[in-house]
Amino acid sequence: MTFKVACFYFAFIAEFLKVSSCLKSSLKFEVLADWGGIPFFPYKTFVELSVGREMATLASNLGIDAILALGDNFYLNGVKNINDIRFKGTFETAFNYESLQVPWLVVAGNHDYYGNVSAQIAYTKKSNRWFFPDFYYMKNFKIPYSNMTVDVVMIDTVLLCGQTDPTEPYEQPLLDSVPKRTREKQWKWLEETLKSSKANYLLVCGHYPVYSISTHGPTKCLVKQLQPLLMKYNVSAYFSGHDHSLQHIQVQDGVQKIDYFVSGAASFIDPSKKNMKEIPPDSLLFHWGDPFSLGAFTYVDLNMSNMTVSFVLSNGKVLYASSKRPRYF
Repeated sequence: MTFKVACFYFAFIAEFLKVSSCLKSSLKFEVLADWGGIPFFPYKTFVELSVGREMATLASNLGIDAILALGDNFYLNGVKNINDIRFKGTFETAFNYESLQVPWLVVAGNHDYYGNVSAQIAYTKKSNRWFFPDFYYMKNFKIPYSNMTVDVVMIDTVLLCGQTDPTEPYEQPLLDSVPKRTREKQWKWLEETLKSSKANYLLVCGHYPVYSISTHGPTKCLVKQLQPLLMKYNVSAYFSGHDHSLQHIQVQDGVQKIDYFVSGAASFIDPSKKNMKEIPPDSLLFHWGDPFSLGAFTYVDLNMSNMTVSFVLSNGKVLYASSKRPRYF
């Protein structure tokens, strides 16, 4: 009898430990930008497929709650309408793994604006996971088994800073290509959103980078107007794409510092460092842009103690990781 009780006890403990190990104690995102395939059959690149496969593997092993897709979702000229073959060819079939059937929080990039961004927004009603409710928006998440929260603020940097000139794609966005009233409306919304956030982690995401050492370089409009807001409201990090590389740039102004993460290596990779001298001295913490690789993406883990941002190659190798403490009020 004693033997049976002991066996039952140890079986119970083993099952308890098994269940406990499955309990999620953190919120997890995958981040990618500039992932938008090609405008002809098969509508996807080998790099994109490789990145998607490793995203699925990581999601299956560690779990994810959402994917942040930060623009240039459909190269080279966006989509035409809600029934465009690109939704299936570049998105649905390229990322059709079970572990990636989570909400995809989407914003537009400059290449999306060569097409119909409103159709991408409308696709939200057609897809079970594509979440693009408006040109810019905020979504709140809760860290499991805690009272801590995460605010993810998705901004439209094209509507803030202008569209790029297709004949000079590596120059600064053309500010006057967007009506002043449209720009001011989003700036006002953004400041009000950041000011009102009491989240323990406050993430802002857009397509254009604030700072970048690569081909496009810093976005002057964002350096001038966005960075002061990120500093003022103690934003945890800003995630972007546009340049086809991985970068971590940390800028400090007095006691305030902001972390900039560029994650634009999901379909094409650019090794350029041509704008190295255009960022603040000693601010570059990491850069990667191997054109012979099969791409990379970003994995973000947020728990009660810290936020860890990892750059992951499509072969599963973690290139770099950085941690940051939560905000407290």
